[in-house]
Amino acid sequence: SKIISTMMAAGLPIEECVATIAGALPICSVRGVAYSTFTIIHILNNEVAEIIQYDNPHVIVIRNYEQYDYPKTEINIGGKKIYTSTIKLQEDDVFIAMSDGCPHAGLGGKYNFGWKREEIADYMQVLVAGGYTAKNLSTMLVDECDSLYGHKPGDDTTACVVKIRKREPMNILFGPPSNRDDANRMMALFFSKEGKHIICGGTTSSIAAKYLGKPVVASLSFERSDVPPIAHIEGVDLVTEGVITMNKVIQYAKDYLGDNELYEDWNFKKDGASLISRLLFEESTDINFYVGRAVNPAHQNPDLPINFNIKMNLVEELSECLRKMGKRIKVSYF
Repeated sequence: SKIISTMMAAGLPIEECVATIAGALPICSVRGVAYSTFTIIHILNNEVAEIIQYDNPHVIVIRNYEQYDYPKTEINIGGKKIYTSTIKLQEDDVFIAMSDGCPHAGLGGKYNFGWKREEIADYMQVLVAGGYTAKNLSTMLVDECDSLYGHKPGDDTTACVVKIRKREPMNILFGPPSNRDDANRMMALFFSKEGKHIICGGTTSSIAAKYLGKPVVASLSFERSDVPPIAHIEGVDLVTEGVITMNKVIQYAKDYLGDNELYEDWNFKKDGASLISRLLFEESTDINFYVGRAVNPAHQNPDLPINFNIKMNLVEELSECLRKMGKRIKVSYF
C-alpha cells in the first residue's frame, strides 16, 4: 500500500502503478493465492471514483441506501486478473473495501462458510442508513468480524470506508471576550455564519442569550455524572458547560483518531460532550471557533505562569485533533 500510494501521489499513470505492484506480488505455490492483494479507491476532482481491485473481496458500494452493482472491467497485467471500475460520484455514496479476513470471519464457527460478502453488504447497508461516519462504519465492521472470530482473528482483517458528502459548516462560541465592549461584535459575527451554532460556557451562554433577547433554560436531565448538563437558548443548536465538557470532547477526539474504542460512549448518549462530538466528528466538515480571551480565575493553576489559559490550550488541542480528521478549522480570538 505504501509503494502504490507513493507512486500515485507522484502522479504516475494508474496503469503503471498497478503493473508495478502486480508484477511484484508473489503467488503462494500451495494455496495458489497472492501473498499480497490490493484495493485502490482513487477519488478524482470529487467527481469520479476509480476502483482497482486485485484478489480482495470486491468493494461494496451503497447508493441511496441500497447496494449498487457497479460495472467492472477485467484486465490482465503480468498474468494477474485486475478489475477496474469508474463510477461517477453521487452525494452520500459509501464505498466499503476490505481484506479477505472479513468474509473469513466466523468460518467453521457461527458460519460454516464464513461471513459471505453478500451478508456483509446487507449488514453494512443497515448501518449506512444510520448516518454513521466512514470511520465509525469501518470500526463497526471490524468489531463485528472480531466478534465472529471469537476475538481471536485467524486472518488479517482490514476495512476502509469512504463516504461522499457535501461540506457542512459548524460554529462554536467558547468563552467571553477579554474586552466586554467586544461582546456584541463577537455575537454578531458568530450568529451571522452559515451552519449550526454551539455555545460552550455559562458566562458565554448568558452573553449570547442577552444578545438574542432569549432566556437560558437549564436542562433538568443529568445524562452522566462526569459531564455537566446542557441548557437551551432559542436560536442556538446546542448550549453546554465549558472546560469540563470540552475536556471530554478532546478525550473522545483522541480516541476517535486511534482505536475508536469509545465510539459507543458518544454515538448514542445525549450529554453535552457526546452531542458536541457527534456534531464535530460526524456532521461538520468546516469548523469555525470563536474564542473569548477573558480569563476565568477558577481555571488558573497557581503553579503555572499567570498568563496561561486552559481554554486556549483546549481549543488548540481540539483544533489539532479535528484537522487530523480532515476538517477545515478557523479560530478567531476576541
